Amino acid sequence: MKNPFIIQEYLSEAEARAEKHVLPAEYLLVLQPHEALWDEIKSIKEKFATDYSCEQARKGLPHITLARFKQFQSTETHIRHHLRNNARTIAPFKIELKDFGSFPSHTIYINIASKVPIMNAVKTLRQNAQKFMKMDKDNKPHFITEPHLTIARKLQPWQYEKSWLEYEHANFHGRFIAGYALLLKRKAGEYYKQVEKFAFEGVKEEVKQANLFDAETPALRVK
Repeated sequence: MKNPFIIQEYLSEAEARAEKHVLPAEYLLVLQPHEALWDEIKSIKEKFATDYSCEQARKGLPHITLARFKQFQSTETHIRHHLRNNARTIAPFKIELKDFGSFPSHTIYINIASKVPIMNAVKTLRQNAQKFMKMDKDNKPHFITEPHLTIARKLQPWQYEKSWLEYEHANFHGRFIAGYALLLKRKAGEYYKQVEKFAFEGVKEEVKQANLFDAETPALRVK
């Protein structure tokens, strides 16, 4: 993909070994559209940035956030392990994007018409990993409850009011198959780096149940 979500490359093995794991980092768990749709949405964001003097819209790359959290890097191995295992049980699913919405008075976004599969994926991914995502009582993980794809956020009142007059009636349609989730990581003063891609494979969990009839049962004798 010529326009990867991340700005920097994967963490190298040398970088990983050199990490100071006692320090916290910010993490994002996201879905990313396919390349053609990614480019189309990026163009919308760049136009918004130009039309409404909003550089943040230009810098933010197209994605759907599933979760965000801050945590000490020493927990990363556990988080990745559980996300990896849970992601394998999720089957790839279609995401339908349609028109625009807003969070008054600060955010313009693309609506997601198919929210249920995303919420089901979030529920699965948070299992087991959630307990490692909480750094302390003031830094708890945030899991998305209203899936959307942001065009611009943290808008000033005039930017929101003027832009919403345009986007409230604008049309947009796109779709893509979500086949994986990305875990991104940002340390202080850095861009986000991709830590791992978790593939959705639709693997059924094996539920091991004791067979009550494995052992022979003595025949019932009637006197």
